[in-house]
Amino acid sequence: MSKGPLATVRRVLAALDPNSPLHEQFRSLVDNPAIVLPLPALGRTLERWQILCEVASHDLSLVKLFEGHTDALAILHELGSGQADELTETLNVWGVWAAESPGGRVMLSAPGPGRDRLAVRLNGVKHWCSGARSVTHALVTTWLADGRGPYLVTTDLRQPGVSVDASAWQAIGMADSGSMDVSFEDAHGETLGGEGDYTARPGFMHGGAGIAACWFGGAVALASELHRAVAGSPDLGKVAFRAAALGKVDMALNQTAALLRETAAWIDSAPHADAFIPALRARQSADNCARLVMDEVGRALGATPFCRNRRFARMAADLAVYTRQSLAERDFQLLGERLSAEAAPAWQLQA
Repeated sequence: MSKGPLATVRRVLAALDPNSPLHEQFRSLVDNPAIVLPLPALGRTLERWQILCEVASHDLSLVKLFEGHTDALAILHELGSGQADELTETLNVWGVWAAESPGGRVMLSAPGPGRDRLAVRLNGVKHWCSGARSVTHALVTTWLADGRGPYLVTTDLRQPGVSVDASAWQAIGMADSGSMDVSFEDAHGETLGGEGDYTARPGFMHGGAGIAACWFGGAVALASELHRAVAGSPDLGKVAFRAAALGKVDMALNQTAALLRETAAWIDSAPHADAFIPALRARQSADNCARLVMDEVGRALGATPFCRNRRFARMAADLAVYTRQSLAERDFQLLGERLSAEAAPAWQLQA
């Protein structure tokens, strides 16, 4: 692809100063008018994922912020009731903060019935807020005091009632993603959709599958180091174990790439269907692939790239953390439970 947003992303990434702050690199992507990702489920889902994969192969913390911004734009399009353009003006940079953890719940004043944008007040602490110091706006999952929710709320983070606490963020892997705690004290917000609309919409799983493309991009970056080492060896006979590792890595990457392509095509063909099973398959495949790549590349190359190649070491540390956004065996359990309700899973080789 010589033209379009993917080509522009490649040019922008190649021109980035690796020593510049991550938030500046992030703005180089989101402020470029030529980098507009296709919305998921509208016929170009694979192209969307290719762009995420490209950014991920460059820097996983960068794609964490970029994916959050682009996911927010897709959500605003789905739930914005025709007001997405107003909410996504050029200078706004978005995050999606939907993690729910003990002691980290944001409460809102009762919005009452209905699904229109309603002004609310926010109070509480939200954990795992990626890009907390880099974004201007966020989509935040919130709850009512009686337990109803989640309600998705849009909020401007530049107001006095919002503060960021970095004290708990002690990460090494994905450190630059800055997934800190954000406190809301009588902060202003507006509801987006009604109770549960955020998770009930088909796009929830479309976005979840898109994250698999990010994990895949990180695995590709590590695998490329192994390929360079094997291809540059003057005597492959002495490093046969590296060639074997490269073969295993190649198989894993191609299997996951095929599934991602198939999943993207499935989403485009059935944009309003329940994508839980194909999306979860894609996520688990990408997680397994990333773990195999990390293991095989590390065993084949030894300690040297971890200690003498800063980019490799950072990518390896970042990927180990980022893939833990997968729920591992819990996701396999959920997949198995959903499959058990089907009369006959489609396991045959079909056209």
